Amino acid sequence: MLQSIKSPADLKKLTLRELNQLAKEIRQQIISVVSSNGGHLASNLGAVEISIALHRVFNSPDDKIVWDVGHQCYAHKLLTGRLESFSSLRKRNGLCGFPKTSESPHDAFNTGHASTSISAALGLLAADKIQNKKTHAIAVIGDGALTGGLAYEALSHAGHLGLPLIVILNDNKMSISRNVGGLSKYLSRLSMKAKYQTFRRHFDALAKKLPFIGEAFFKLIVRLKRAVKAVFYIDNFFVDLGFEYVGPINGHNIGVLTDVLEDVCKLNLPVVIHVVTRKGKGFNYAEDKPDNYHGVVSFSINDGLTESININKNFNKSFTEAFSDMLLSTAKEDKRIVTITAAMKSGTGLAVFAQTFPDRFFDVGIAEGHAATFASGLAANNLRPVVALYSTFVQRAVDQIIHDAALQKLPVIFALDRAGFVSADGETHQGLFDISLFRSTPNITIFAPASENEMRLMFEWTLEQETLGPMIIRYPKANCPLEIEAFSLPLELGRGVFVTENDEKQVCLAFTGSLYREVVEAAAILKENQIKADLYNLRFLKPVDENYLIELMNTYKLTIFIEEGIKDGGFGEYASALALKHSVKTKLTILAAESSFLEGNNALGTREELLAVNGLDGKGIAKIVIDQLSFIKYP
Repeated sequence: MLQSIKSPADLKKLTLRELNQLAKEIRQQIISVVSSNGGHLASNLGAVEISIALHRVFNSPDDKIVWDVGHQCYAHKLLTGRLESFSSLRKRNGLCGFPKTSESPHDAFNTGHASTSISAALGLLAADKIQNKKTHAIAVIGDGALTGGLAYEALSHAGHLGLPLIVILNDNKMSISRNVGGLSKYLSRLSMKAKYQTFRRHFDALAKKLPFIGEAFFKLIVRLKRAVKAVFYIDNFFVDLGFEYVGPINGHNIGVLTDVLEDVCKLNLPVVIHVVTRKGKGFNYAEDKPDNYHGVVSFSINDGLTESININKNFNKSFTEAFSDMLLSTAKEDKRIVTITAAMKSGTGLAVFAQTFPDRFFDVGIAEGHAATFASGLAANNLRPVVALYSTFVQRAVDQIIHDAALQKLPVIFALDRAGFVSADGETHQGLFDISLFRSTPNITIFAPASENEMRLMFEWTLEQETLGPMIIRYPKANCPLEIEAFSLPLELGRGVFVTENDEKQVCLAFTGSLYREVVEAAAILKENQIKADLYNLRFLKPVDENYLIELMNTYKLTIFIEEGIKDGGFGEYASALALKHSVKTKLTILAAESSFLEGNNALGTREELLAVNGLDGKGIAKIVIDQLSFIKYP
């Protein structure tokens, strides 16, 4: 069936039996490609029937479908003419793992971060109305993404406008880590009254205690309760906001989904369709442990994810693992340490901490802004909160970090994982902006460790500080290098440390820690060309001992600042302005990501490929040094 689908129009010709067969083939295709390429598995397997029903009822691209986050769009891609290129998913020169308007007209809006779909779909619908177009707009949002404040703002506005926006709430009880907070509990008991809840608790407890049949009877009751709620309890949060509410319905029943969508089209009102799905459906390993199969590397379909795949014993631990181990050991001694994450407990390395210190761990859901201000409150009352986020997601909390943490000089530690180039997920997940975003903010310290030992030194140093304000420790999605003596030298505020140093003072490669391997490779290439380069690990990106840095730059004929971040507003531009102000004589060059979003082929590939494309691999760095030296007139 899948081979015959060239566009969504082909779905309208199929019988219900054929559509169900198509769903099976789509799952097989997704499992096959993701097992080879890696990607988002469980979320995509759970949204297959929703994708089929949407494209059967609506007319994309005239009707706009916006996929929140976008990590459930694989079936949508297969149904919109991208089967032949699907094997290139997340590979260089291949398909993006998220919706991209430049990739297909059926991708109505670029997504990659959570909670944006309702706002975007409402905007698309309002624009069509202004242009007198009679179309539909559909936002598909998960219960996890609905914990983000932007989703509530959009729901409120949509209810006020009264436009016929269709919001499909894909309720699978999971975001990336298991959903937390009042909303997830609310979705599990929509419209229940206080008396009913009291009765339910007592009844559930009694049902479970029944000999032999307790658990099976309890599951049956749960299903019956959902049906009763759908019939009798019609007032709920969404209705209060101005929406019609439909559900909960089975998100894996194409016939029911199709009927409901066709009925909703006739309402001409804002509607929320509450759909219940199973994350990982169709692949037993993913169904049993959907959080482990959210974002995966390549794996064996027969055996599922194995330890040998997740942890390659031939390499040092990753920076994430190093952070996790360091945090756990330090927290055993320092009772002030508490941790916060935004639905990324496993991805940020906090899973073991959460198990060991459950009372000192907080998962706030997909709400990075709240995480920052909540942490500020903890810090204001004598604790040392550690907020573990991906660099790309800290962008969602800039105001809170500036206003609530930095302005008050509160000792919040922000651990930014995936800082720099990130493989496979495209431009929405690159961690290239944190240096530029926060270098200009007063009262913030920014570290860039080169190794596990250096990360530990920086973390322990932050715990000793009382008045410097929030600290940012940024590190890449990569394995830690082998330790060298320089990585264990004591920290000096605002200064880095030399990894290698020569007497000639010809070239200085001053680098952010994540690029240690690349500058070592560059130095080796330069040595073959009779060029001696000193390697200076910056350590502190803010604050900086400016007198020391000026003296350092004046020592060399050529100084190159190499950073794994965007060039505009980065460390190199700061150092360049400092050199100009003080008439530093060195020839200065900046190597960083060019100041534009990574787009198209430049956004996909491994971290190593992305570094090479941006001239930040060993060969690229060495070439720049050789080129720049050719312009220097030696005395």
